[in-house]
Amino acid sequence: MYKLKYTEILEDDQSEARDRERMALSRSIEMLEAAEAPDATPTEVANAVVFTSKLWTALIEDLADSGNMLPKQLRAQIISIGIWILRELENIRSRESRDFADVRVVSETIRDGLL
Repeated sequence: MYKLKYTEILEDDQSEARDRERMALSRSIEMLEAAEAPDATPTEVANAVVFTSKLWTALIEDLADSGNMLPKQLRAQIISIGIWILRELENIRSRESRDFADVRVVSETIRDGLL
């Protein structure tokens, strides 16, 4: 019978987690692109803001967890980015802004770094 080493299982779990994070960020980016369109409906805008806010809140919570295996400094930097994204989304939600571009570009950069 084949037995996996713990480190192999751990690597698979981390790889799967990165894949899920990448897929969630891709979905968020798609929603942000739709919300950016001149003909975007208020529902599309609201859905993009809510989904992306929930996603980044979950990412921040995971990064803040002491069990997260990323280097502490990298975790802190991504948390700072996440807080900035949440502020930008709040500005959009409160109609102080309608600029999704920066949030989308930063999310794309983070997603692409998960390769």
